[in-house]
Amino acid sequence: MYTISQIAHIVAGKLVAGGDEHNVIHDLLYDSRKITGSAHALFFAVKTAKNDGHKYIRSAYEKGVSNFVVMEHFESEICHYPHANFIIVADTLQALQQLAAYHRRQYNIPVVGITGSNGKTTVKEWLYQLLCEDKKVVYSPNSFNSQIGVPLSVWKMKADDELGIFEAGISQPSEMEQLKNIILPTIGVFTNIGTAHDEGFMGESQKVGEKLLLFQNAETLVYCADHSAITEVLLRTEIAKKVRIFRWSTRKQDADMYVQSVQKNDKHTLITAIYEQKQLQISIPFVDDASVENVIHCWAVMLLLGYDNAVIAERVTRLASIAMRLEMKQGINRCLIINDTYNSDINSLQIAIDLMNNQRQFSRRTVILSDILQSGSSEKDLYKDIANLLETRHVDKIVGIGDAICRQADSFGMEKEFYRTTDDFFAEFEANKLENEVILVKGARKYGFERISKYLELKTHETVLEVNLNNLVANMNYYRSLVPPATKVMAMVKAFSYGAGDIDVANALQYHGVDYFTVAYADEGVTLRKKNIKVPIMVMNPEERAMDLIFRYDLQPEVYSFKVLRMVSEALKLSRHESVHVHVKIDTGMHRLGFMPEDLPQVAAILKATPQIVVESVFSHFAAADDATEDAFTHMQAAVLTRSHAYLTEQLGYRPMKHICNTCGICRFPEYHFDMVRMGIGLYGVSPVQDGVPMNNVTTLKTIISQLRDVPQGETVGYNRTFKADKPTRIATIPIGYADGFPRSAGYGRTQVYIHGHLAPIVGSVCMDMCMADVTGLPVKEEDEVIIFGKERPIGYLAQASGLIAYELLTGISQRVKRIYIED
Repeated sequence: MYTISQIAHIVAGKLVAGGDEHNVIHDLLYDSRKITGSAHALFFAVKTAKNDGHKYIRSAYEKGVSNFVVMEHFESEICHYPHANFIIVADTLQALQQLAAYHRRQYNIPVVGITGSNGKTTVKEWLYQLLCEDKKVVYSPNSFNSQIGVPLSVWKMKADDELGIFEAGISQPSEMEQLKNIILPTIGVFTNIGTAHDEGFMGESQKVGEKLLLFQNAETLVYCADHSAITEVLLRTEIAKKVRIFRWSTRKQDADMYVQSVQKNDKHTLITAIYEQKQLQISIPFVDDASVENVIHCWAVMLLLGYDNAVIAERVTRLASIAMRLEMKQGINRCLIINDTYNSDINSLQIAIDLMNNQRQFSRRTVILSDILQSGSSEKDLYKDIANLLETRHVDKIVGIGDAICRQADSFGMEKEFYRTTDDFFAEFEANKLENEVILVKGARKYGFERISKYLELKTHETVLEVNLNNLVANMNYYRSLVPPATKVMAMVKAFSYGAGDIDVANALQYHGVDYFTVAYADEGVTLRKKNIKVPIMVMNPEERAMDLIFRYDLQPEVYSFKVLRMVSEALKLSRHESVHVHVKIDTGMHRLGFMPEDLPQVAAILKATPQIVVESVFSHFAAADDATEDAFTHMQAAVLTRSHAYLTEQLGYRPMKHICNTCGICRFPEYHFDMVRMGIGLYGVSPVQDGVPMNNVTTLKTIISQLRDVPQGETVGYNRTFKADKPTRIATIPIGYADGFPRSAGYGRTQVYIHGHLAPIVGSVCMDMCMADVTGLPVKEEDEVIIFGKERPIGYLAQASGLIAYELLTGISQRVKRIYIED
């Protein structure tokens, strides 16, 4: 690697050395939350549209980081960090990319560069699975394909690597120009072109042209000629003249590889192709069109690399489905299971452990790990590195499975257990000893660790609510991008976080920098505090019986009446606490809760007489921020709050925060963002505004088909015989009912569920624990997945058809429905 002084030269930066300028850098950092080992780390203070890494230099410095790359405006602050080295540059992101590009040019090995609208990560992961058996492969972890992710991936290249596989994604023009110099692919794969990120380009042709820039200096480009948009743009570029084009097609017989047939059965697809005048075949364990396309890309690359088709055909039968995301599931004995069971390598292990460490609601961490296959390192060095990784990440216990990890058991100084095989683990492991901890289950496919994951999961019925924490955070960041940087963010996590689950949602939002939480009752706040949630928590409905809990767990009550104000004052006198922070609510016209403006002189008098009651904020609530016809009323509410806040500020002698914007107000009334905004339903993927808000789906309610039966014409289905078959009908029984939160009003043909891309109407009445759908003519079987609502079938459709609102559906999902948390 490189010393800090060498890096300063590479990125053309000014070095201000307060530490050892000959320190060799091994790790590149940009997120202060993920810092553990820091002696040989370099922190890039990257500034983005939504955040600024310079804000976190103090945190990184206190965690032991002593090498930083900063922008010129930070030079005056360097004196506060006397023992650190600083490289000063004009643009820290550009410096990161320059360093990675320099590093890439030190290695002369084949590199596969992948771009496209869809399938990038799957093709990359499958190529790794197919090639790692006989090559030392360095590749992008997870979906590291961004302006930051690509340089961090390429930085992992080492002298003993034999092949690189990196993906690149762009969302606007000019971005690929930077990434192509970092990846420098020798083989390119253009997976396809679709609608993703259309908003960043003038049209499809521009988007194709920008993506093609990745391959300007490649030796070979692989793509599917059936995507005519790619062909049309490609033929107009210099790339078609300079680069060998490898076309595969299901339509064009003159393609380099002509796919003659694609034959699907229930679980496998047989693909036949003509390549170099020979007929070749492979059989893959997938039947969906996307997987077929992705596998053919991999097939083409392996043929170009000189692999015999017999080897390819054998290896593709063992391809594992790419989850794309780490699943977090409720486990036995109040544990949390992180399921990452499709591959095992040290880079993805590090990412999974970082995710595990984010779960700060648990104080104990256990890793169940198989042998790492084809690492390219000696066995002793590999497990020494893994042991060091686990120790620096504060893992408490390792459970190793496999011959190699057993042989290296002495490398691990922590609590440990080792088993030769997964069967030995099941025969001897005492699962009842696991309690109230986070458990990472990570193993190579051959070890069958999915059995371990299922074994440790909390056993519930097949209906689950899948919560995408990445999309939750993306929604928060979208709304945060609409408000000034100094404006704080309060997230509503009342009512079990709108049904999404309290602890895991709050932990993710806390990790990503939310400023305040709001709960309805003190009990909800206590639950969060007990799980290591440190963010200030406002309690909307403080009850007299709960005042002791409010003080004991440092919660902040909402004060909306003289009764509550007196209650807080009396409780404070009886407690041992010196002060309590409160939020004073003003009734500006909604007439639900709050002090009227004429009450404020008396409120101020009480507060001045009780200075131990500290007013954290003065706030109100918009009654109709989503209704343009009521905008005059909304403006009036904001004016009343402003006057009330000014009066209390004058009387108290200090300035509390002021806030009134809910999710809709954030979008429609930027002039009222004030000191803080409150995010509610928008966080959870439901836009309160009709148009123009790009929401990410957060919750997916899904189940399976329990049973299929054929009902003759004239027969009835369900209670009270409300559905009568007017023709021979196929009925799917689905294990979800009104006790799970699927409303009775959704029955009688009013709503549909989503199965394999088809909508199937719910017939008859919804029962307590199940319902029935008409799947006549649809290609379904028992155990098939059924989507009640999610990305494919937004919750708004179900709400409208059921005569409800999205709030009711989300908060009504029973806690007997298991929550599964997923994160990229």
